[in-house]
Amino acid sequence: MIEKRQFYINGEWVDPAIPNDHNVIDPSTEEPCAVISLGSEADVDKAVAAAKAAFPAWMKTSPEARIALCEKILEVYKTKQDEMGAAISMEMGAPIDMSKSQQWGAGFGHTKDFIKAAKEFAFVRPLGDHAPNTRIVYEAFGVCAMITPWNWPMNQVTLKVIAALIAGCTMVLKPSEESPLNALLFAEILDEAGVPKGVFNLVNGDGVGVGTALTGHEDVDMVSFTGSTRAGIAISQNAAKTLKKVHLELGGKGANVIFADADDKAVKRGVMHMMNNSGQSCNAPSRMLVQRARYDAAVEEAAAVANSITVGSAHESGRHIGPVVNETQFNKIQDLIQKGIDEGARLVAGGTGRPDGLNRGFFVRPTVFADANNQMTIAREEIFGPVLTIMPFDTEEEAIEIANDTPYGLTNYVQTQDGDTANRMALSLRSGMVEMNGQPRGAGAPFGGMKMSGRGREGGVWGLEDFMEIKAVSGWDAKMA
Repeated sequence: MIEKRQFYINGEWVDPAIPNDHNVIDPSTEEPCAVISLGSEADVDKAVAAAKAAFPAWMKTSPEARIALCEKILEVYKTKQDEMGAAISMEMGAPIDMSKSQQWGAGFGHTKDFIKAAKEFAFVRPLGDHAPNTRIVYEAFGVCAMITPWNWPMNQVTLKVIAALIAGCTMVLKPSEESPLNALLFAEILDEAGVPKGVFNLVNGDGVGVGTALTGHEDVDMVSFTGSTRAGIAISQNAAKTLKKVHLELGGKGANVIFADADDKAVKRGVMHMMNNSGQSCNAPSRMLVQRARYDAAVEEAAAVANSITVGSAHESGRHIGPVVNETQFNKIQDLIQKGIDEGARLVAGGTGRPDGLNRGFFVRPTVFADANNQMTIAREEIFGPVLTIMPFDTEEEAIEIANDTPYGLTNYVQTQDGDTANRMALSLRSGMVEMNGQPRGAGAPFGGMKMSGRGREGGVWGLEDFMEIKAVSGWDAKMA
C-alpha cells in the first residue's frame, strides 16, 4: 500500500490541515493500492496564498528563463517513464505498455511542443506599421486553479502546468482523487527541476471540497478545468461570483463519418480508436456514421474487430485494453449498454457483464451497436467506455445533420478519398477539431471544443495564449524590442 498523505505547497511537502484519508482503488483488482489525504478549505487557502505571494517575482522573470526551466523539467520527466507508467497503470487501469508509451508520452510530447512554441512566441509585439509606437503585450494571467481528470492524467496536467509556467503564472493543481499518484510524482519532478517556491502547488481533494474552494477563491484569477460537462457548469457558476476566467475542456460525442469510398482500413481504424484507453477519451469517435452502400459490410467488420480485442489486467504486458476506472463508471456503462438494448439498437458485439474469464475488476466487454438512430440514449450521452454506436446515412447533407445533432462539439472524424468532400465536411462539422482519413493533428495544434464540449484551447501557441492577458500599450519607445 502506497501512502501519499502530504501536499506540495510553497516548495515543501506539508501535512494536511485536517487528515482525511481516501483509498485509491486499483481497477484491475478492486483493491486499495494507495492512500492519500483529501484537502480542506484551509489547505486551499494556504496553497493559494503561496501562489499569490510568488506571482509578482515569477511574472517578472524573462521568458527565456521560464523556457529554460521547462527544458529542465523535460529532462527530469524523461527519466521517470517507467515510474510514471506504473503509477498511471495501477491507479486508473491503462495497460502498462500503453501507460509507458501513450500516457507518459502525452506529457512528454506536450512539454516539448510548448517549449518549441514558446521560443517562437513574441511576448511583446508591434500592433502594425500604422502604429509604430503601439505594442501588444502578452502578460501572465495570475494565480491559476487547475483541476485535471483521471483518464489521461499527464496529458492534461502538462497541457495546463507547462503552459502556465511559460506564461509566467503561478498555480494550484488539484488532480483527480481517482488517479493522484502520477500528479504527486510530477510535483517531485518539478521540485527536482528547481521550480521556485510557491510557483507550483498541489492539493489533493475531491470536487465538492477542494474543487469548490479553489474555483470560488477570491485570490484565484483563472480556472482551467478538464472533466465532465456537468462539473464544468457547476464550476462556471461558482467562479462567476468573482468574475474569474474559466477555461473548460469537457465531454464529447464524436461522429466518425465513413463514406462509401473510404479506404479499406477506415472501419477498423475507427473501432480501434474508439476502444483505446477502454473508451475513456473525451475525443473518442463513439458514433460511427456509415454511408448506406457500405453499411452492412462495415457493421460486420466492426463487430469482428471488437470481438478480436482482448481485455485484461492493466499490470500485464500486451496490446489489450484494461478496466474502466472505478465501480461507478462500470455501473454507468452497464446501464447504458442495457439502455441501448432496451431502446432497440442491434447488439452485434459485446454486451453487459464482464468478459469471459474475468470475475473481478472493472472490466467491460468491447461493445458495438448497429441500426441505431440519433435519438437513442447511446447516441446522445457520453458513455465513456468501450461502446460504439453505428448509424447509416445516405447523403453528405444527412451525414452533416446527424453529426451536428448533438450538444457536444469536440472532435469529429471524416473518412473519404474525395478531397472536395473531405474539405466540405471539415468546414461544415461543428466541432473544435476535425481529423480526416486517420491523419492525427499536427504537433502544437490546439485541442478544444465548441458547444457543451467547453471553451478555450490547449496546446501550442493557443495553449500559451490561454494563460495570458493581452495588454495594449501606446507611446512605446520604438528603440526597444
